[in-house]
Amino acid sequence: MELGFIGLGTMGAPMVLNLLKAGHQVRVWNRSPAPLEALVQAGAQAVDSPALAANAEVLISMLGDDAAIRSVFIDAKALHGLAPGSVHVNMSTVSVALAKEMAALHAERGVAYVSAPVLGRVDVAAAGNLNILVSGPADALARVQPLFDVLGRKTWPFGECAELACVAKLSANLMIAAAIESTAEASTLASGYGISRAAFIDMITSTLFAVPVYQGYGKLMVDKQFEPAGFKLSLGLKDIRLALEAGEAAQVPLPFASVLKDNLLDGMAHGQGDQDWASLSEVSARRAGAR
Repeated sequence: MELGFIGLGTMGAPMVLNLLKAGHQVRVWNRSPAPLEALVQAGAQAVDSPALAANAEVLISMLGDDAAIRSVFIDAKALHGLAPGSVHVNMSTVSVALAKEMAALHAERGVAYVSAPVLGRVDVAAAGNLNILVSGPADALARVQPLFDVLGRKTWPFGECAELACVAKLSANLMIAAAIESTAEASTLASGYGISRAAFIDMITSTLFAVPVYQGYGKLMVDKQFEPAGFKLSLGLKDIRLALEAGEAAQVPLPFASVLKDNLLDGMAHGQGDQDWASLSEVSARRAGAR
């Protein structure tokens, strides 16, 4: 299949490599040229504009936020590169409002728009084991399912409205952030009484919370391994804000999301924006007067 791919960051680049290994032809574009050389050596074709990348049977985008999507697809006119009958698979985590807007703009041009945000960090993307949350027209989803089979371990459909997969992803990230925060606070309480964070987290993630999210983030907290970030704290703040925005639009109160937002802002104020969001443990420890 002839593909375009826009956004070659820590998640996008390994996804392109997997598509190339599966035999697909991939045209790639990125705002910064740094990731291009390795992908070209692997068989990708670099193009000079997002509109040229979009001129494909299927375009996949993996960009950081709403502003990046607007900049590339509206300001840089990537939307105009999409041919009628093509499919745009947006794997970025974006707002509910933007998903609705993008679906409408694509429909005007006869292009199918599929929301497909993912669950999984960089190592999971590289292994092709992402969980892919999807929503969009049924015929378009069927066309791109072979691509999802390359990129992920399972595809989770949530309906035909573009925003539904975004809601599912934001809801999932809210739960992940809550798990990180609860682990941070509980282990800081234990530390306040002289119990080592490592001993407490080892116990709790081997018994009541023996699941990947607690085990993985708990280990990062114990090791203070916050860089390079698997998922930046700044992106966590972005997603929690989007969850709050979605909650307000649907009149769904999310009181704990407000707590998470403030704690993430605390981390941002102390220069932790580029650290993994597991560094919420540092926010908790700092408030307790300990590091």
